[in-house]
Amino acid sequence: MTPYEAALASADRLGEATGCERHDVAVVLGSGWGPAAEQIGEVVAEVPLVELGGFPAATVAGHGSTVRSIAAGDRRVLAFLGRTHLYEGHEPHAVVHGVRTAVLAGCRTVVLTNAAGGIRPGLAVGQAVLIADHLNLTGRSPLTGANRDDLGPRFVDLTQAWSPRLRALARAVDPSLEEGVYACFAGPQYETPAEVRMARAMGADLVGMSTVLECIAARHLGAEVLGFSLVTNLAAGLSGEVLDHAEVLAAGAAAAERVGALIAQVVARL
Repeated sequence: MTPYEAALASADRLGEATGCERHDVAVVLGSGWGPAAEQIGEVVAEVPLVELGGFPAATVAGHGSTVRSIAAGDRRVLAFLGRTHLYEGHEPHAVVHGVRTAVLAGCRTVVLTNAAGGIRPGLAVGQAVLIADHLNLTGRSPLTGANRDDLGPRFVDLTQAWSPRLRALARAVDPSLEEGVYACFAGPQYETPAEVRMARAMGADLVGMSTVLECIAARHLGAEVLGFSLVTNLAAGLSGEVLDHAEVLAAGAAAAERVGALIAQVVARL
């Protein structure tokens, strides 16, 4: 199957497994964000991703491998606990399979979250930042290869990749939210201080290893995208401390419930 046919097949299996033919909103939860799902609504069903086909098993500590179907008022939300990364050795199509499955299952809104290193002075550990734009520094795209013209255009306009409308909704919920530009490296190694300086010179406020390819795939299929980065550490060379994945997970877990409540309020206003 092509990547699009695989996503359509996974969307069909998802409907059967959850008893819900159509979902409205997809939320992809980043490192340590699992408790955020508890704040969104009532869990109706939970399905291991590998049962849907097209999803490789998770290989990173702290990343789940299930999707929850959640009732949130009159909305039905898909919450992905875990994601696939380029640095696990997968191709871009595998990285974005979850987002494609969700959009083809009916989701017209996609909320992407991640753990990020803060670059811009003033960003604090534990702070949630709205993604206003991104830099794709991976050198990869999920749109490479054969295209399904009936699902999306070959050449996708990313001028408003991160929906201004959805960002305004989020700021209405929490006026203190700041915005920033997220730079995505392929990983899995953390960035060098020189790479952080390069990203800052290019306009980045945050740095991480996910999210951007998912945004591109969602926009290609016509979904609106909202993104939150949780600052879990200062980027390499800015604090003098050694970066540690366990600390990233801990910082994410500490703020997950608060950010989950924020996402729930945004979903309620859609």
